[in-house]
Amino acid sequence: MLLEGTLVYSNLIALLSLGLTLTYITTSVPNFAHGSLAVFGSYLALIFLYLFNIHPYIALPMVFLICGLVGVLCYLLILRPLIKRGASVVILMIATLALDLMLLGFIGAISDAIEKTTSKSAKKFIFTIYDFEIFGISGIFFVSTAIMLATLFLLWLLLFKTKFGIALRASMENPNLAEVMGVDVEKTRLFSWFLSSALAGLAGTLLPFKQEIVPLTGGLIIVSIFSASIVGGLASVLGAIFGGYLIGISESLVTYWLSMFIGPEVLLYSKVIPLTALIIALLLMPQGIVEGLRKWIKSFST
Repeated sequence: MLLEGTLVYSNLIALLSLGLTLTYITTSVPNFAHGSLAVFGSYLALIFLYLFNIHPYIALPMVFLICGLVGVLCYLLILRPLIKRGASVVILMIATLALDLMLLGFIGAISDAIEKTTSKSAKKFIFTIYDFEIFGISGIFFVSTAIMLATLFLLWLLLFKTKFGIALRASMENPNLAEVMGVDVEKTRLFSWFLSSALAGLAGTLLPFKQEIVPLTGGLIIVSIFSASIVGGLASVLGAIFGGYLIGISESLVTYWLSMFIGPEVLLYSKVIPLTALIIALLLMPQGIVEGLRKWIKSFST
């Protein structure tokens, strides 16, 4: 049970970390609204369930598309005008913080509207009662693992087997040079924001199968997302995946072990673990573990 829950949580953190890294690589801005985008996906799934009686697993494609379009709108209406005006990274970060607050208010309004319309709880909800089991293993384990594996495979196909993927990689490595070579950098940025937000929507739809969701959940989970991306390497897709599993596993297992010795109240402070990992990574290996290991292996081999 512990191992199952740990792997599910790690799948979701890796998925969210991957999305955060994609937007950072293409637009050089860390998106502080990424957690709230995931929670927005959770509430979309709740709307489909309560109003249309559509199971959250069935709603995954629709949430994927809607959240992706929301991400594109956020980029077009907020970030692109600032980038065109030459806004600094600090200004862009503040813009994403403002976006996070806007999403938080919108999610709160959605929860109120759902409660008034359906007379069901929307301030706090969980999907575990809607899950299935196979041989005593929760369906969320199979679904989250399948989605993570499919995402990695499709992303590999996109990046290494298509012309657009080559253009996307070029814009990630050096956007100015890619633009000179004829790559439509703006199109790659739009795609990255669509994919990043869509992945957040997928993770957000699955998250209520793992834990209770409240409107403020995004502000809590963003700690783990940023820790995963930075520990693995904020500018590395591989690092995002590695960091996601490292933070997800360590946060779940260490919190569990501490609760065995100290008591269940330690669960309230579980985010101290990813924050500690984040600080250690920034002090010892600020470029991320993946890049640090790559440099170490290269220096050792020479």
